[in-house]
This record gives sequence, C-alpha cells and structure tokens, in this order.
Amino acid sequence: QVHLVESGGGSVQSGGSLRLSCTAPGYTYSINYGAWFRQAPGKAHEGVAAIDIYGRTNYADSVKGRFTISRDDAKNTLYLQMNSLEPEDTAMYFCVADNINWLLLPRYKYWGQGTQVTVSS
Repeated sequence: QVHLVESGGGSVQSGGSLRLSCTAPGYTYSINYGAWFRQAPGKAHEGVAAIDIYGRTNYADSVKGRFTISRDDAKNTLYLQMNSLEPEDTAMYFCVADNINWLLLPRYKYWGQGTQVTVSS
C-alpha cells in the first residue's frame, strides 16, 4: 500500500503560479509511474500530467506550456509546477502512482486525498 500526501494548493489570481508536491511517507521504494489529476465540481477526473521512471512526460493539451511535472527520486517526491494559472484550472488536484504506466488514464492504483487549487479572475 502506498500512501500519497499532496501539498501546495491554495488560492491565486489569474496569471499566478503554484507548485504542488506529493510525497509517499514511509514508502521506501521509488514511485515508478506518477501523475497529477484534477477534478472540478460536477466534472470527471482529468489527467493533467504524467511522468515515467525515465522522466518522460505527458501533458493534457489544456496545460501544455504552462504546467511542468517533475520527480525527485531521492526524496520520493512528485512535483507539479503550475504557471499562468487560469480560472479554468480551479479544481481539486490529486497525486497518483502505480507500477503500470497509465499515462493520463484514471486507472492508477494509488491516489492521494487531493489539494484544492482556486484561481480567481
């Protein structure tokens, strides 16, 4: 069992930036495949960015050029740097992980509790 903990959410104005972090306390193995999903009220989970064990990344078209996913294997931590935030980015953001590369499909085995991101215009 992998317990994921997100942090870094908050409220910003349009055009602002936030960096989300995701750790796996007590998990001594490296997270092979990780991603960030988001869910706005009344909408389904949306895959935002994914990263594999080699550092290769995938992004949703809606965030390309604005968001960057990265990983620090020494700290077993995933990051999501979000720049040029827009009100449409407002959602609960979830960190996910698995030993299978699901890319941006919501089929990851392990999910965090989420951190809220709110962008005001």
